[in-house]
Amino acid sequence: MQDNKPKGKGFRSFSKNFWTVIIMEFFERGSYYGVMSVLSVYLVMSTDNGGLGFSKESVGVIKSTITPLLYLLPILSGAIADRFGYRRLLMFAFGIMSLGYFLTSTVTSYQLVFLSLLLMAIGAGFFKPLISGTIARETDEHNSTLGFGIFYWSINLGAFIFPLILVPYLKGISWPYIFIMASIGTGWLLILNIFVYKEPAKPASTKNILDVLKGVVLVLKDYRFVVMIVIYSMFWILYFQMFDTVLWYLTEHVDMTPVNKVVNGFLRLFTENPNWKFEAEHVTVMNAGTIIALQLIVSSIVKNTKALPTMIVGIAMGTTGMAILAISMHAWVFMAGIIIFSIGEMTAHPKFISYVGLIAPPDKKALYLGYSFLYGVIGSGVGGILGATLYVKFVDGMNRPDILWITFSMIGVATILGLLLYNRYLAPRK
Repeated sequence: MQDNKPKGKGFRSFSKNFWTVIIMEFFERGSYYGVMSVLSVYLVMSTDNGGLGFSKESVGVIKSTITPLLYLLPILSGAIADRFGYRRLLMFAFGIMSLGYFLTSTVTSYQLVFLSLLLMAIGAGFFKPLISGTIARETDEHNSTLGFGIFYWSINLGAFIFPLILVPYLKGISWPYIFIMASIGTGWLLILNIFVYKEPAKPASTKNILDVLKGVVLVLKDYRFVVMIVIYSMFWILYFQMFDTVLWYLTEHVDMTPVNKVVNGFLRLFTENPNWKFEAEHVTVMNAGTIIALQLIVSSIVKNTKALPTMIVGIAMGTTGMAILAISMHAWVFMAGIIIFSIGEMTAHPKFISYVGLIAPPDKKALYLGYSFLYGVIGSGVGGILGATLYVKFVDGMNRPDILWITFSMIGVATILGLLLYNRYLAPRK
């Protein structure tokens, strides 16, 4: 059953089902990024300070396991949803996700925390394509662009508001409250799914699991595509440091007092004696806030530029942002590095999606775009363990964080060189 689509223009052209899944996306992503904005800090923080006291290497293993699932599981969940229905799969996703968050708030042993976060990741991975799939079915050629624009804004809005407002308040009470918040934030969506969400109309043709596996084989046989994904995934090794090594570095080595003074000076215009502090969760806030503020501007600047050169410029900016962190531990240097990295990310990634569409065979564009997410599987799979290992070696062992950031910057440089060589020798010629 499907809502009748309104015949208005702009925001009025969207169905009730569209706005329902936008709300779902906002709360799910807000809960996820709220947790991820501090998870790596919480897991390694001493038990005396309210953390769990795990080693950074063991946390790297957790992150290199759960994050790739978020990129890998959608290839299966899309096919399962087409077969068994979106509402049923959303029930499963919200249920297991909420349970995973709640269990994480109650357990303290490494094995049980790992298993709890694994449940969360499975739920989030199954959820991921269901919202975009619903939006695709609830929009048409007239409002699809606006619809997906609202969708992406809802993601960043959740990633901005939850870490900015809820996480600092809750961790001031007790760190486990952050996971309880995420459990409630995703669990209440079961009610929305039962009483408000409507099953969207199925497409004319659907894929079963065997079709999905055949698609994987077909794509992986195209060595040009695989090489390009591997090269681009190196840049995402840098991106995933924003949830691990960057947070440890900020917490352990950067004095954010200069930033705190400026922000509190501004807040003093509205309240007496403000005591705001820049902490780990605000790295995610900066990244999401930069995208919210500048994505439309950046997109308009690069809308007519060629995909590969724009990707390279964006990756170069991201690499520069990472290299800036090596200059000094000063608060404003740290801020500049994160902001420049975020601008590079928002410049490169939309053009990557465009580039996949350009190099894919004409009759397989949808297939290739569907598997382009493999960059996240590789980037997060390598990034978690590599980041933790290098941090322990260079920062904890040698007190040389500059070497850490230069090392990651070199990975960014290797990404740029790889794309240039790919374009020269492997890219399909149009």
